[in-house]
Amino acid sequence: MKRFFIVYLPLTIIVLFAVFPYAWGFVSSITPEGEMYVDGLRYVPRNPTGENYVRLFDRINFTENLIDSFLVASFSMVFGLTFSVTASYSFSRFRFRFRRYLLLQFLVINMFPVVLLLIPLFVIFSTLNIMDTYLALVLAYATFTIPFSTWMMTSFFAAIPKQLDDAALIDGCSRLGALFRVIFPIAMPGIAATGIYIFITSWNEFVFASVLTSRNVRTIPIALQNMVGEYQIAWGLLTAGGIVSAIPVVVLFFFIQKQLIAGMTAGAVKG
Repeated sequence: MKRFFIVYLPLTIIVLFAVFPYAWGFVSSITPEGEMYVDGLRYVPRNPTGENYVRLFDRINFTENLIDSFLVASFSMVFGLTFSVTASYSFSRFRFRFRRYLLLQFLVINMFPVVLLLIPLFVIFSTLNIMDTYLALVLAYATFTIPFSTWMMTSFFAAIPKQLDDAALIDGCSRLGALFRVIFPIAMPGIAATGIYIFITSWNEFVFASVLTSRNVRTIPIALQNMVGEYQIAWGLLTAGGIVSAIPVVVLFFFIQKQLIAGMTAGAVKG
């Protein structure tokens, strides 16, 4: 009984607290429009329907928004990992002038609100004529994902013994060969965790997408925001879109949850 109150009951409350908004959103997404505004609280609709999902893809063309979000998040993940992994490997393996100062700057950057970057990025992208493109969002997301990713990945690489690099170099590998053939496979859980962080951050980001894009590129957060009118909110479409937008992230986490958990704890112990 003591274990129930100390372990199981708190865990159950936490799980219910986390799952309830998604469950309520799903129930709202299958609730007919006529039942949405009736008096009294109903936990289950009398006549469940998939009409909101049909309207979501047939009339609003939500598929294009999914594709835009997937492309932006994927490109951001590849771009961010390319720079953060190489930078963090350099910080963990080489000793050079101002190393600690430069590494500290990556942490300091994350202390400022990312919204401060909006005006400078808007001016730069307008000058370069890349507004409302995938490139604009990828570069914008890199400004706040790469610093944190580099800081996080540095601890992952620091936990890998340097003797492995030395052994690979003695066996004839170049520095890049040692990185790709020896260090990468060991650091893969950390790389996976960092990649998921960049992907989910780019997938859910709203502020930059609302300012830097308009017609050609419209990610899911922007599409969902457009369902909120001045005098009326399409709750059925809004909740259906929210459920659909959460599915790719859930599926991604389901397949690589082991790598994610291992990556989040890999840098905790050095040695």
